[in-house]
Amino acid sequence: MNTKAKGYIYGAVAAATYGMNPLFALPLYENGMNTNSVLFFRYLFAIPILAIMIKSRGRDFTVHKADLFPLAVMGLLVAISSLALFQSYNYMDAGVASTILFVYPIMVAVIMALFFKEKISWFTIICIIMALGGIAMLYEGDNGVTLDPIGILFVMVSSLSYAIYIVGVNQTRLKDMATVKVTFYVLIFGLTLFAAMILAGSELIVPSKWFLWGNIVALALFPTAISFVSTTKAIQYIGSTPTAILGALEPVTAVIFGVTIFGESFTPKLAAGIVMIIFSVTMIIAKGNITTQMLRFRKLFPKLIRRHK
Repeated sequence: MNTKAKGYIYGAVAAATYGMNPLFALPLYENGMNTNSVLFFRYLFAIPILAIMIKSRGRDFTVHKADLFPLAVMGLLVAISSLALFQSYNYMDAGVASTILFVYPIMVAVIMALFFKEKISWFTIICIIMALGGIAMLYEGDNGVTLDPIGILFVMVSSLSYAIYIVGVNQTRLKDMATVKVTFYVLIFGLTLFAAMILAGSELIVPSKWFLWGNIVALALFPTAISFVSTTKAIQYIGSTPTAILGALEPVTAVIFGVTIFGESFTPKLAAGIVMIIFSVTMIIAKGNITTQMLRFRKLFPKLIRRHK
């Protein structure tokens, strides 16, 4: 198998594993675990996996004191992104939420244009309008049922937090730190937020059956470790842009799981909205110069299924 073929396989594996979260999260929610508990254990189990990855690459855990504050801020941003995304699942199907979340590359482009004077072309503006049109199509389904505005707000907060995180990491001294080490410390600082919520009174629900611990490990392993390694390999073999374009498989995978396994609705209007969003974002990635900003840390946190009330 040639190098290019390997790269495309790694890119597809990265996107597919990132969309596997519903398979492992559903039993946890069905057995009474809340969002904070799932996130707490997921982060807790992902940290040693990343530690093993760091040691296997012959790296150490040393960081400069000056790196601690930006790492803490980045950890807070990704934790907020996770919490907002999980809250959105109470108001909309996971596949729809995952598709709307995919607008974060557009937010990266807008942030870079507004705050770092990066030129934004008319092509990008047209793609942004197209993406907004896709979201509008998702807002009202074929049956006339509209999405809850609160759910959309949560997804947008999640997407914006993640976009700020991506830009922040690449515009600070953290850009010179190994990606796996940044990820390791970001998860540690993110974990402190969930621990603080538990200390403040949020109930920590421990899995009640032995096999549920397997789901926790799977959430930490597949969407984090395997997806991260596969993304890195894909970038090495085929470059950033093709890998980013393959990332469009993430919301597609989430929609497929949502429809086939969890019984979420899928209509022609929903399909058209998804296509518009994925196409517009993919065109921005392919034509723009934000790929380096976006790719380095795009595989950190899961898109879990909608929590049952």
